[in-house]
Amino acid sequence: MKKSRIIAFAALASLTLSLLSAIAPAQAARDLKGSKCAQEGLVRTIQGVTYTCERVSGSLQYAQGRKLSGTLNVLCTPQESWCVAMTQAFQAKTGITTKFIRLSSGEALTRLIASKNNPEFDVWTGGPNDSHISGRIQGVLDTYKSPTRNMLKKQFQDSDGYWTGIYMGALGFCSNTNELKRLGLRAPTSWNDLLDSKYKGNIMMAHPGTSGTAYTALWSQVLRLGSQDAAIAYMKDLNKNILSYTRSGAGPTGPLGRGEVATGLVFSHDCTAAKLRGNPVVVSFPKEGTGFEIGGIALVKGAKNAEAAKAYIDFSLSAEAQNLGPAKAESFQILTNPNGKYDPRMVNLKKVTLLDYQAEAAGVAAVALKARFDKEVALTSSAK
Repeated sequence: MKKSRIIAFAALASLTLSLLSAIAPAQAARDLKGSKCAQEGLVRTIQGVTYTCERVSGSLQYAQGRKLSGTLNVLCTPQESWCVAMTQAFQAKTGITTKFIRLSSGEALTRLIASKNNPEFDVWTGGPNDSHISGRIQGVLDTYKSPTRNMLKKQFQDSDGYWTGIYMGALGFCSNTNELKRLGLRAPTSWNDLLDSKYKGNIMMAHPGTSGTAYTALWSQVLRLGSQDAAIAYMKDLNKNILSYTRSGAGPTGPLGRGEVATGLVFSHDCTAAKLRGNPVVVSFPKEGTGFEIGGIALVKGAKNAEAAKAYIDFSLSAEAQNLGPAKAESFQILTNPNGKYDPRMVNLKKVTLLDYQAEAAGVAAVALKARFDKEVALTSSAK
């Protein structure tokens, strides 16, 4: 090959590389906002930018993308396996390092309040929404309205955007069938059944101060009996049969499985998970009506990585993320995304009498009512 041809070829190759170098950044920087997408609520990371598919005027298109960086710190209230599945999936999808700490609702809120001036978390996920309402009142949460929330029923949306519902669960009784037989009892179907003297030392529940599950049980008494005084009076009577109070709402399922107590007050999906692990337990519900939770997710006020937190909220509202609960984490809450997959192990709410839970009122009353329970009910346990 002649020297002139070699020089020409080298010049052409250099020009081609220059053009490719110029094109690549332009492609990487391309904003897909407004471009068509296939499934509402789906979160995708394309060329390092995370997008959420939203519906605008009847058409599906990508919302404004987010270039995520740093570390996302999640305060997670559901069971550990659920927290692991969700954070791992989000990290795999976005590439951002995602860490979590698992705390029950009451403990989570206490932690958020303690770090209010220097937030250690970016997003709080799970737990009954009355805890998030209390968090709003105490100034630890911020507003964010995910484009995906438009898919959800209104009951799963806070009008101001302080929380959005990611699942729903019903409070029930979880009973060890062997212990019931030993005590000569049937699975309880009334709140008054729990006051039977045969249950003395054979009931377990969490403490409302640390657990959203237990606060749901306490507030349920307010609703069905008509006042906080009547609710406290009932809890005093129930306290006579309580063996101990756990910190976590699902905490009673362990002792229940081992036959240490006969009945526990838990969300029914936690009892279902315990049964799936081979424990001799059965779920029942009170005929007078029971409380329920809308598990919320919320942006922490002053979050150090708010953009990643918002992307995590978008992801948590997607059918893809919500399907991880029953598929990967033995979590059988009812999903809020209408495209989520139904699992027959989820509670059938048509067969359960639900109270008009009034979560806003529950959140407003939480601080004072929990303190009253602690003083008038739990602290008397040592004198039983």
